[in-house]
Amino acid sequence: MIKSHLAQPGRRTVCIREVQKTLKQSAKRLLEDKIEEYDLWKQGFRATNDFIETPGNGTIIFQGMQDHSAESIKSLEGFSCAWIEEAQTLSALSLQLLRPTIRAENSELWFSWNPRRAEDPVDQLLRGPTPPEGAIVVQANWNDNPWFPDVLEQERRGDQQNDPEQYDHVWEGGYIRVVKGAYFAEALERAATDGRITTIPADPIMRKYAYWDIGGTSRTSDATAIWVVQFVGDLINVLDYYEAVGQPMAEHIGWLHRQGYSEAVMMLPHDGHKHDIVNRVTPRSALESAGFKAEVMPNAGSGAAMHRVEAVRRVFPRVRFNAETTKPGREALGWYHAKIDRHRNANLGPDHDWSSHAADAFGGMAVDVLENPKTVVWKAPPRRNMQGIA
Repeated sequence: MIKSHLAQPGRRTVCIREVQKTLKQSAKRLLEDKIEEYDLWKQGFRATNDFIETPGNGTIIFQGMQDHSAESIKSLEGFSCAWIEEAQTLSALSLQLLRPTIRAENSELWFSWNPRRAEDPVDQLLRGPTPPEGAIVVQANWNDNPWFPDVLEQERRGDQQNDPEQYDHVWEGGYIRVVKGAYFAEALERAATDGRITTIPADPIMRKYAYWDIGGTSRTSDATAIWVVQFVGDLINVLDYYEAVGQPMAEHIGWLHRQGYSEAVMMLPHDGHKHDIVNRVTPRSALESAGFKAEVMPNAGSGAAMHRVEAVRRVFPRVRFNAETTKPGREALGWYHAKIDRHRNANLGPDHDWSSHAADAFGGMAVDVLENPKTVVWKAPPRRNMQGIA
């Protein structure tokens, strides 16, 4: 790879990860080790603190896509090669920014990744039904490695026997079926088996509630997630799910109105009354200004994340999902998992990743249901006689 591509005279290459705060998170050390292994320094390679110089005044730089905007990405327009490592973590927005930028004559985009989810942007691009014209996709596994060491073969066989649910993903390039430490995967499977993931029409006379997890307005902010729910008797009917990254409040409000949820009660987490630093506008006040009724739920304090997890587990047998409109949210719930310290095999609590926003909003709903039931038991009106109430 280095000889045939990176070493082309004058070639300018950028090595990319979705998130790269320091060079320690980059592939710089890996490339330097390979240059050392093949004794390529004498061919014109030179390492600096920030980049690698290549023969013919070429260069290899290392950047994180989350640090780029539509304007800053233009700094890469003169580069003829981009290598995206751990491409399964690349966001759709990052891919959208990058593809039109590396467009010099004979330019190339390289993606290397271990497939995670069919819905990941890189998989939709390169493993979907219509990959780009001219794309070359190569699946390389352990059995394609002629130097596969005995120690890894022993580990592979151990995983095949002891961890069959993860084996296909770790060793054969398959998608993850069950995340280790997933909190709700089994409950979702039970809901599907029980027929609780189906077509759920809205009840015209029951109030709707929209449970939020509030994100920010930059492309590196947490996502905003909303679950729209009705409570019918003991049932929790989940009608819809919405998620957006980096969008202003007006976009979320527009979606609610377009979907017919103008009369829904907005249920906000405890930071729903936090002011915007510049405009002194809170999420609650913005929603109320748009005509919504809004409530802010109390802060659950320390241990709030696990409190939400336990609440979801308690209410899940009562939950029904509208299949078509809640698929992205259900996928996030199925993925939401504990962060595991692999060295100690210790549970470190919920992992904060792309799935946690949907899970936090859903967990807020579950806590609210348990602490403040929304259904009202119907009672017959009082009987009246000529003298008044009997």
